[in-house]
Amino acid sequence: MQEEELTYQIIGCAMKVHNFLGGGFQEVVYQRALAVELERSGIDFKREVEYPIYYDSIEVGSRRADFVVAEKVVVELKALIALEPVHITQAKNYLEAFNLEVGLLINFGGKSLENHRLFNSKKYV
Repeated sequence: MQEEELTYQIIGCAMKVHNFLGGGFQEVVYQRALAVELERSGIDFKREVEYPIYYDSIEVGSRRADFVVAEKVVVELKALIALEPVHITQAKNYLEAFNLEVGLLINFGGKSLENHRLFNSKKYV
């Protein structure tokens, strides 16, 4: 499955969750509900996948991705009134650190679902 089709399906699952729950819950509630929808849709995913972070070939820490879907798309969830540029930068950094081509930043906290499709600039150099 191509990444574009996959991200479209993930966003569709997130829209179902947001339409049902609305805003106002903690991020973990949306994460659990999205896992239910992804599973119902037959989409292969892993939840809370921990990745090492390297600096100059030396492991300096780790970061846990909310979801890695089909080993192609990293999905970062938020439950904020509004996203700020720092959240987009953070999601792009995870995408590059995890060495995946495409990512989604999904915010359930607003009145409407907010999503951003992100691309790993290091993969397209």
